[in-house]
Order: sequence, then C-alpha cells, then structure tokens
Amino acid sequence: MKANEHNISSKISQHETKTPHRGKPNRLIHEKSPYLQQHAYNPVDWYAWGEEAFQKAIRENKPVFLSIGYSTCHWCHVMEYESFEDEEVAKILNENFVSIKVDREERPDLDNIYITVCQAMTGSGGWPLNLFLTPEKKPFFAGTYFPKTERYGNPGFIAILKKISDLWKTNKESVIASSEQITKVIQSAAISTPGEILTKETLQHAYAQLRDNFDSIYGGFGSAPKFPTPHNYTFLLRWWKRSNDPTALEIVEKTLERMGRGGIYDQLGGGFHRYSTDEYWLVPHFEKMLYDQALAAIAYTETYQATGKVFYADSVRGIFTYVLRDMTSPEGGFYSAEDADSEGVEGKFYVWTPDEIIKILGEKEGNIFCDYYDVSKEGNFEEKNILHVDKPVDTFSKMRGIKPAELEEVLRTAREKLFSVREKRIHPHKDDKILTAWNGLMIAALAKGAQALNEPKYTQAAMRAADFILNTLRQKDGTLLRRYRSGEASIPGYLDDYAYFVWGLIDLYEATFEVKYLKIARELNNHMIENFQDEKGGGFFFSGKKNEQLITQTKEIYDGATPSGNSVALFNILRLGRITGNTEFEKIAEQIIRAFGETIKQHPSGYTQFLCALDFVLGPTKEIVIAGEPGSDDTERILREIGKRFLPRKVLLLHPSKDKSIEDIAEFIKEQKIVDNKATAYICINYACNAPTNDIHKIIQLLE
Repeated sequence: MKANEHNISSKISQHETKTPHRGKPNRLIHEKSPYLQQHAYNPVDWYAWGEEAFQKAIRENKPVFLSIGYSTCHWCHVMEYESFEDEEVAKILNENFVSIKVDREERPDLDNIYITVCQAMTGSGGWPLNLFLTPEKKPFFAGTYFPKTERYGNPGFIAILKKISDLWKTNKESVIASSEQITKVIQSAAISTPGEILTKETLQHAYAQLRDNFDSIYGGFGSAPKFPTPHNYTFLLRWWKRSNDPTALEIVEKTLERMGRGGIYDQLGGGFHRYSTDEYWLVPHFEKMLYDQALAAIAYTETYQATGKVFYADSVRGIFTYVLRDMTSPEGGFYSAEDADSEGVEGKFYVWTPDEIIKILGEKEGNIFCDYYDVSKEGNFEEKNILHVDKPVDTFSKMRGIKPAELEEVLRTAREKLFSVREKRIHPHKDDKILTAWNGLMIAALAKGAQALNEPKYTQAAMRAADFILNTLRQKDGTLLRRYRSGEASIPGYLDDYAYFVWGLIDLYEATFEVKYLKIARELNNHMIENFQDEKGGGFFFSGKKNEQLITQTKEIYDGATPSGNSVALFNILRLGRITGNTEFEKIAEQIIRAFGETIKQHPSGYTQFLCALDFVLGPTKEIVIAGEPGSDDTERILREIGKRFLPRKVLLLHPSKDKSIEDIAEFIKEQKIVDNKATAYICINYACNAPTNDIHKIIQLLE
C-alpha cells in the first residue's frame, strides 16, 4: 500500500482477511499464488491473467475488470470483504464484465504498466489497483480502493460498475477512443532520450535535497507517513565518505537509530514493518516484506562498518534472526511477506497491555519492561501498546539506578519470555511464495552482514538460498524463472530477477570466494544484457524477449520501495567490469547513465540507488586481490580487516595458489601471487597499483 493511497491506515477497519470457504470454488483454486487463492471462493467468476479471459471478453463483447493486489495488502482484504465476497457485486461483475485477478508480486510487468496508467489518470496509485480494459488490454478507467457504496467522498464500486457497463453498451466507440489515447500516452513514456554524462554535482544536488527534507527531530524525510527507503541512507553514507560532510552521517545515524528504537521495528521478534503511519516511527503498517528486511539490513550493516557502533550490528542481527526463523523455507529459499492482520485486526499479533506483561514477567521485571518500552494503561494504539524505546539503555539505567549490563540482561530475558507467549497467538498470514528477485536482495544482505560481523551462519544461509534458486529457478538454457511455490517454478524472470540475483551472487562471492557464484553472476548478467537491453535508447526494459509482450514496455529507473532494476544492473555491470577486466562493461554502463541522465538531473534524490552506482563510476575505486589460501589464519586476518570497514567503491578477489579457477574469470590476477609464503594484498586504486604487501599495518593503511 502506498502512502498517498489511504491516510486512514491507522484507523484500520476490522475485517476478516481470509475468505471463508463456502460453496464451489472458482478457477483461481488452481493457481499457485497465495493472493489468487485467497479469492478462490469469491462468488466473482475470476480468471487469472491469460488469453482465455480476453477471448471470452471478445466473444461476449464485454469490458475487462482487472484487479491487482498482493496477499499481505490490508486494503485488498477490505475490498475483498466488502465487494468481492458480496453476492450483489459479484452478480453485476459476472453479468457485465470479464474479471481478472493478478498478483503484482508474480506479475510486476502488468503492475508496472497499469499503475502508471492509474497515476496518469488519477494522480496517485496503490493497491488494490483496479482498472477497466477493452478486450484488447487497453485501459480506459482506473482507481485504487473503492468501497461498495459511496463513503467519505470515495465513489461506490457498485455505482462505478453500473456506469461503466452502461457506457460500454451505449457509447462503446468513445470508450475505445479513450483507451487508444491513454495507451499512446503510456507507450510514449517508455521512450528515453539519451543525455549528458552525470557528474559529482548530481551527487551533491541529491544530498542537498535530502538534507533539506530531513526531519531533524525524529529522523527520516518529510512528515507522516514515513517509509524506510534504505538506499537513501546507503547513498548518504557514500556522500559522507566522499565529502567528509558530517551532516550526511548524522542524517543516517539519527534515522536508523530512531527507526531501530521505534514501533516500526519489531522489538520482540526482529525485523521491520512496512512503514510508519506517523512521523515518530511509532505506529507502523504492520505488514513485513522480505525486501524491506534485506535493504534495511544492508543500510544497518554499512552504517556499522562506517561507525563501529554496536547498535547497528545488533539491528542487523535482529533482522536476520527474524528472517532465518520465520521467513526461510525448509529448502533454503526465503518467503515473500507476512500480513499486517491476524484474526481480522491489524497489529493484533504485536500489541500488549501492561497487565499481560506483568502477569508473564512478574511485578518487578514487568514494571521495568513497561517503563523501558513505554507500555501504559492508556496505550499508544487502540488502547493497547506497540513496544518502542524512548531512551537508550545508558540513559534509562541511570534514571532507574540499575547498571547497564544488569538492565540489558533483565530486558533480554523479558523479551524471550514475552516472545515465547506471543508465538502461541494466531500468527498473521504468511505469503510463502519464493521470488528470485527478493531472494537476491536477501542473499546480498546476508553476504554483506557475514563479512561485516564475521558470522559464518549468515554466509551459510546465503549459500543455501542461492543454491536453491540455481537448482529450482534456473532453466537449462541458463535463464531465470521468477516464482517458486508448492513444488512449481514458473513465470519467465524480469529485469529485477536478474539484476537483484546477480547482486546477491557478486556479494556472495566476496563472502565465500566460491568461484561458481561469480561465474554464474557473469553468465546471468550476459543473459540480462542480451534479453532486456534497449539497444536504441540505452538502459534495460523491465520485460525481456522471453516475457509476455504487453501493450507497452516499461523502463523503470525510480528507486522507490525497492531500487530499480536499471540502478542495480548498472552497479552490477560496473563491479563485474572491474572484477573481470572487461572494458566493454564500462561502455554499457556509460550508455545506461546517459539514457537516464536527463531524468535523474531533474530530481536526483529520487534515484539514490542509481547514484550509489554513479559514486562508484566517479571513484576512486579500490581493486583488492588477496593472494592466499582460503581459511588460513593470515588470509582470514586480512579479510576481517576488509570486512569490518566501509569500502563502498571496492571489488575483492581471492587468488589461492592451489585453485586457479578464478584466473578464468579475472586473467589479470595470474601474476598476483603469495609473497614469502604469507597471504599478500594487492591493492590498486583507480587503476594504479601499490606494491604488494603482507604487512597487516601497511594493508590497513592502504584500506583507509
């Protein structure tokens, strides 16, 4: 759900989120998507997206009603409860329309096109996304959530259906003319005009925009609602590193600390909720998305590397604890999301009263816990309490006259007891499909975390997930599929699937030095270039040659809730170019930057992941080769020094003396060998190489 969709998110209607199983199921019962299956017992005669539905629309001369959402979307549940389970609404839909349900997480290509339509027609967009199309798939009316009947100025869904049905029957020509006009506008939006190369001034401009929009009291940007948007912080860290401007780091630290202490972070179970409905990071929309966990973990990891502060490391561990406990399949892949609602009520799973807490912990510990996590009789969310931290441990311990270490122990054991009780509650619905793209992000996050925290279990989890994707979602021709669920892998991969997964594989190589991951990253990157590149305009289309051909192609560049595929692809190409010594990649990177340069210059703070890649282009970069044996003490010592430092413009290779397979990918390292039987560092800065050294103090000096 997007911010501009519904500002009443904190006053959630208490509707059931799961459709009661009644009567005969519709054809969605055969779909693998949890979202489509949630609608399988609606009286609406739903179709999945496909030719069968559009042929029926042509045959029966009916417009198409297209409804796009996802399984953990609160307002999708509300609209289902109010309208799609309603016999009156279903009768109108079934008699006058062909109705299609789409899971936006399975088919982001459709979502990209039709949300662009909605934004162009209404000025905003979000989910549920509802459109009316001609049988030729061309849109003529769009909106988001509609109540069954008119409410708070929102038009009623029944009235809309009757009006559109009458218009189709009485003036179909004008409807078709309108759909043609809208389609032309959308098609023209995909054309990009190459511009000039971007410079350091673009980075500075983006920083200034973020700084001017920063909330210096509570952190984050603007006012409520507040979204995490972690690539804003990874960009700011890079600007701080480049400019030595302390304000950039202060913005990052203020925000990540407030987020980590706020209600947007699950203080008992770990992990971040989707966004905060207020400016204080207190009351979240309680949904948990895999991509938010991955991107937040990356931002907290890099901030830990930049500052060395334990709070950020603990936040990373909390995120990974949640993901490895609750979001990991037995085969090793990562699930997509958890709902905001349980038992029909948003947030019910997560909130507490003081009486509940004191009953579990006892009077003394219970009162300490309630004071620390700001739990009161009045409550902060519908007469109950979202746990959050107003004061750091040191401040609170002084106020209470308790030693910080003792307080930490009291809080730790209290959290464990309360978590154990919470586990017995009815859990929110889990969307257990496994998406290649989002798994790529989590693999990258775990690999980065493993290096920074020197934690092998994160490496193992990342390897298991990568191997699962490679074994189940990579086809014999080397291309990727997007989705796995209940034993079925399906849907040709989109740009994000390639870009995000390659990102994960590059980081996983740097964490493991397993050459197969780097080799496959290069192969998949080549498939991506071959299948998605816009050879005329530069950059990459969201859909490739193996995807369904729709009414237009989109080219995503905005770095929103997730970074755009083009931003990530650019960074991957740059890193692989430096790792392999392939200068052709530098040319492709320049084409991508030119393709989007004019767009980005207009409002650079909207493209912060892209600017992380631009920061790499502008350098100085470090190419680090460690000649040494994997697992040996001297090699590991050097790698620990590298892992704990914030080195955003580095690539890292290991060159063992016994295994030469890395030389097949990076020929230039053949002569970079162990000196004096000790692990040796070869550090080049912007193509100029320093003398090899195995003196750890000299290595640290070069890294700094």
